[in-house]
Amino acid sequence: MWPIGSTHHLGCAVIGFFDRLARHLLRAIDAENAHSLALKALKIVPQTRPAPPDSRLGVRAFGLNFSNPVGIAAGFDKHAEVPDPLLRLGFGFVEIGTVTPLPQPGNPRPRLFRLQSDQAVINRFGFNSHGGDAVLARLAARAGEGGIVGVNIGANKESADRTADYVRLMEALAPVASYVAVNISSPNTPGLRDLQHAAALDDLLARVVETRDRVAPRAGPTPVLLKIAPDLSLDGLDDVVGIARARDIDGMIIGNTTIGRPSWLRDRATAKEAGGLSGRPLFALSTRMLAETYVRVEGAFPLIGAGGIDSGKAALAKIRAGADLVQLYSALVFHGLGLVAEIKAELRNALDRGEAEKLSDLVGADAAAITAEDWPAS
Repeated sequence: MWPIGSTHHLGCAVIGFFDRLARHLLRAIDAENAHSLALKALKIVPQTRPAPPDSRLGVRAFGLNFSNPVGIAAGFDKHAEVPDPLLRLGFGFVEIGTVTPLPQPGNPRPRLFRLQSDQAVINRFGFNSHGGDAVLARLAARAGEGGIVGVNIGANKESADRTADYVRLMEALAPVASYVAVNISSPNTPGLRDLQHAAALDDLLARVVETRDRVAPRAGPTPVLLKIAPDLSLDGLDDVVGIARARDIDGMIIGNTTIGRPSWLRDRATAKEAGGLSGRPLFALSTRMLAETYVRVEGAFPLIGAGGIDSGKAALAKIRAGADLVQLYSALVFHGLGLVAEIKAELRNALDRGEAEKLSDLVGADAAAITAEDWPAS
C-alpha cells in the first residue's frame, strides 16, 4: 500500500526496485499490513545521502529553515520509527504521530481502506500509539541527526481530561520536537473535534502555549501549530482563526481527513466505511478551506496545506491558495515516494517559467479568487 520511491545511488536503486514491485504487490494485501511492510523496508534500505537541496526551494517558517516545502503528514510514521530514512528520501520535513500520552491500540481492524478507482483512502485508526515515552526515547536517540521532525499530538480515548493530555505531551516532547502540531481534528476519536469549539479551543491553546513557554528554558523555542478539520463551517473557522491569532500560536495545518463522502465517488461500497476520507477527493474542499484560512489569518502566521496533493500541479495550487509548506500522505499509496521528486521538479519549473522569483512570492496568490468561487461539489 505504501510504495517507496527514492533519491540517490545504491539506495536509489534498491528503493526504486521496491517501489516498482510494491505498486503491484502491496496493494494485493491488507492495507495496514502493507503499511507495516513499507515501514520495515525503510528501516533496512541502505543509508543514503539526499541530493543537494535547491536553495530556491528553501522556506523559512515558524522560525525554522526548511530545505524544501514538501513534507510527509502525520499518520505514516505514527511512532517515530523512520523519520531519518524519510528525510533522506528528499522530504523537507517529517511529521510523526499522532502520539498519545499513554499507549493505546486504537480501533479494531480492519481500519484502513483503499478506494483504488478514486485514488483515496479511508482510515479509522483511532490514534493507535506506542505512547509518549516510547516516542520520546526514539526522538531523543536521533537528536543529533538534524532535519525538521515535527510531532503531532493527541489525547487518549479514555482520558478524563483531554486538554491535560496535550499539556503533558507538550511538556515532555518539546525538547525533541522541531515543532508540535495540536491535532483536534481526527474524526476517529469520539468527541475530539469538540475541542474545535471556541471555549474549549481557547482553553486548550492557552494551556499548551503556557506550557511551551514554561519549558522553553530547557527545551528551546518550540513552534505550536494547530491542525483543523476541512469540515468546519466558515463561522467555526472564524472562531478558530480568531482564537489561534489571539493565543499567538505559530501556524496552522489545513487540514485533516473529512467525514464527508462526495456523491461522485466511484467506489461506493468502500465509501460506506466509517472514518476519515483522504486522497484526491479531498483536494477541492481542503484547498478551499486553506484559502479561507489564509484570508482570515492575514499573514499573522504561516500555513501548511494538506489534502489531496498527488502531483506537482496540486502542490503548486496549495501554495497559491495560501500554503507556505505542503504535506502529502495518501498519494504515496498510488504514486510512490518518487512523487516527492516530481513535486520539487514542478516547483522549480514554475520558477523557471518566471511565475515568481521565489516560492514565497506565490503564497496566497490565488486565495482571494478561490474564496469567491462556488463551494466545491459534495
